[in-house]
Amino acid sequence: MIGSLDISTPAITRPGYLLAVPLKSPVGGAMVRRPNESGIFLRPFVTSNLPSVASLLGGRPLKMITFAVLFLALSASVPYLIWQELSAQAVVLQVPQLSINAMLAILGLLMLYYLSDALRLWSVLLALGVSIKARRMIPLVFINLLFSNISPMATGGGLIQIWYMKRHGVHLGEATAATTLRTVIASLLIFLPAPLLLVTMNRLQDTPLAQQWVPWFVLFATVYVGFFFCLIWRLRWFIGALGSLLDQLYRLSLISHKRLTRWQFKLRKEMLRFGRSFRAFLTAPPSHIALALLSTALFLLSLFSFPALLLWALGYEVNFTLVIALMLINTFIMYFAPTPGAAGVAEGIFTLFFATMVEQQDLLLMVLAWRFLTVHLGMLIGVPVTIAVLLKRGTGHA
Repeated sequence: MIGSLDISTPAITRPGYLLAVPLKSPVGGAMVRRPNESGIFLRPFVTSNLPSVASLLGGRPLKMITFAVLFLALSASVPYLIWQELSAQAVVLQVPQLSINAMLAILGLLMLYYLSDALRLWSVLLALGVSIKARRMIPLVFINLLFSNISPMATGGGLIQIWYMKRHGVHLGEATAATTLRTVIASLLIFLPAPLLLVTMNRLQDTPLAQQWVPWFVLFATVYVGFFFCLIWRLRWFIGALGSLLDQLYRLSLISHKRLTRWQFKLRKEMLRFGRSFRAFLTAPPSHIALALLSTALFLLSLFSFPALLLWALGYEVNFTLVIALMLINTFIMYFAPTPGAAGVAEGIFTLFFATMVEQQDLLLMVLAWRFLTVHLGMLIGVPVTIAVLLKRGTGHA
């Protein structure tokens, strides 16, 4: 229930820990507390108490600005190096005049890309039994694109999704479970075939990617997927580890006993809700699970199809299967890039894959157009959308 603590959640069993912590809230200038029938104080859902975006992402606007500048610098550096390597005849970037059919195809693919991205999170929430209007997922697509691409390893994207859903009445544990499941499904669809493609594709046999980096990629993928499976199936490990961390902060006098009690209670409550959400997904109607899987596959297919569409628009012969395989590997490598939005790494791998498929004068255009359509355009839309969401109060309900 949104309006109060779920008192069915098991209480913390350590001696001296409270079942619930009273919350004072301003009503008519006074500070009041509301007990329920059992005398237990309930914590109302107050939208104004939700954390701001800045505090959610570390509380340091300067840090986020630094990441944004780093993203822009790295995104521009690789195209600049390509520009430097081009022949003397290709001094000016030539943008061809696209046909109406090509522009309509690009617009249609963009719509499919954004809508399938919104659908995959909404379908996971549906499988979890969380009722939220599908249209509320549309702004989150662009907000996620903005914050995931200005934070290292896309960490800001998950946090901002949780913040947004909580703002619309979704419990913290359920929102965390939804974003985790959304990530796990996409990761499995990418991580399972990617190492196999790296080893078996003739086109990559003589490259350092296949000869030197495959064992490392397999190791990283195993650790990445293993972490999420441990989070799902060994949830108590994480509860114990985080509880010990809070205890240590208390011993170091970094937090008060009152705050320790409150945080321990919140931790256990939301982590248990998180675990229940995963069990709810596994026991959800097959149609809901299938919708989550199919929408994720559709999203990835649309994402990987942009280079193929650009090749067709530029007049090249397109091997669609090859392009999809190369982009799957590219996205797999981008998961481990430490730079914000994988800037620099994404452009470099893309250039390596497509350098022999297009003319030199078209390579730079391909790189710029691909990143603009898949990342930069969504980020640009995300700026006014984020401002509008911040100016609008949360609904408190889905």
